[in-house]
Amino acid sequence: MADAGEALPLGPARLAETRTTRTLQPGLTLTRIVRGTVDPAHHWTVEATIPGGDTSPDPDAPPTTLKDKASADELAADLRAEGFDARAEQVTTPSTTDYAGGTLGWRVRIGSFTSQSAAATERIRVINAGHSGSVTYTGWDGATTDRGPWRIDVLTVDPRTFRGTLDATYGPDIENRETVSTLATDAGAVAAVNAGFFVLDPRSGAPGDPAGIGVYDGRLLSEPVGGRPGLVVHDGGRSAITRLTWEGRVTARGTTLPLDGVDRVPGLIRNCGGSEGDSPTSLPLHDVTCTNPDQLVAFTQEYGANTPQGEGVEAVLDNRGRVLQLRSVRGGPLPSGGSSIQATGRHVAALTALARPGERLRVETTLRDDRGRRVTPSPGTDIVNAGPELVRDGRLHVTPATDGMVHPGDPSWYYGWVHKRNPRTLAGTDAAGRTVLVTADGRSTDSLGLSITESAKVARSLGLRDAVNLDGGGSTTMVANGQVINKPSDAAGERPVGDALLILPRRR
Repeated sequence: MADAGEALPLGPARLAETRTTRTLQPGLTLTRIVRGTVDPAHHWTVEATIPGGDTSPDPDAPPTTLKDKASADELAADLRAEGFDARAEQVTTPSTTDYAGGTLGWRVRIGSFTSQSAAATERIRVINAGHSGSVTYTGWDGATTDRGPWRIDVLTVDPRTFRGTLDATYGPDIENRETVSTLATDAGAVAAVNAGFFVLDPRSGAPGDPAGIGVYDGRLLSEPVGGRPGLVVHDGGRSAITRLTWEGRVTARGTTLPLDGVDRVPGLIRNCGGSEGDSPTSLPLHDVTCTNPDQLVAFTQEYGANTPQGEGVEAVLDNRGRVLQLRSVRGGPLPSGGSSIQATGRHVAALTALARPGERLRVETTLRDDRGRRVTPSPGTDIVNAGPELVRDGRLHVTPATDGMVHPGDPSWYYGWVHKRNPRTLAGTDAAGRTVLVTADGRSTDSLGLSITESAKVARSLGLRDAVNLDGGGSTTMVANGQVINKPSDAAGERPVGDALLILPRRR
């Protein structure tokens, strides 16, 4: 980690900052950083919204709040005419490596309140007047002059002295979610953080399924979102960040069929970035579920008790890849040690012709990095999905456009997810080869959170030469010695997630 005297690049330079470091085991330290204090300039307000986002069960789904200036001025004038203290405000965002930034749009805000409850009362009045709105805190806007506070926890794994194991886990199966604390307790981990993005809405697939690459103990159990980064971790504590693509195929009798996915519901591609024919795009598009009626998806024992049910066919294979049966309605249990391949749409006829009883089907998957080189994970290697990049070779390298965090025609999404401060989980490596895992609390007055640009600056200030953003928001969780040590932002408390990064003690 960076020298203890180097302050975080948040707020004015002379803000008070404390750092407390303790050793959890040889080669593993935990540092808590608290910077700044409650800023008296911050207040609660009501932010007017356009309908959209309310139908999603994902509590991190940003509402649509930005409009063009004329529309914002008109709405603000209408609200003032109805007796509300309304104003239109321009929102500008900094540029990144692949996004020009500038004016995102205009928002409409109502009132200025010293307490959240007072703002909530005003919101009810706004709703009763026929409008919509949400309560927000101005400290989450991301102004560089804000005085805090921020609360950040940093786990540092030094492979030169670390004798434990750095591991990733999805829990008992792919298709369900567990809390980070449960995953840590079950594995006997000394420390843990949440890891990659995952499916939350059943309409987008199996809740808990990684929404991007998932390699566990060297096995590919979830395919990449085309070209997006993954965090590669090795048992001995070393890690790296690389961009990944994949190819999958099913072969028998000289015939090859291309695979579309691994261990996910056919036809539903969370975060997109799949293959040609996906709608609305084959490019990455974060928090969007693309669809495709024609899919060929391989399933392993790790998926769950039963494979997904639905129209199509499913070739059920034994532990040697031989066809045991062809289910004309796909879905059901797999034999011990067995697997399956599901086909939908136009792929049904091809799989039916290929999967004769007793025929051996070869399922092959190939990972490639951004240079086209084949990546062959060892049993001691795990890869979790991530994005956007934050730091590369010691320089800020923030890639929201490349990784699907810029939604065409929807600046409100970028405003809520990238521009505004949120809880964040970050990971990377420093010049000494140490793996650093970071959580930043947010969505409270006690800790403002970080924008994506601030996340990159914090990662670089901590000495990271390469860094990436993991899942955040209500998923952000850090566990140490059996206790959740940060403050997850969901009202219900710690959120069940798709997978987690675990730091395990030395094996005896």
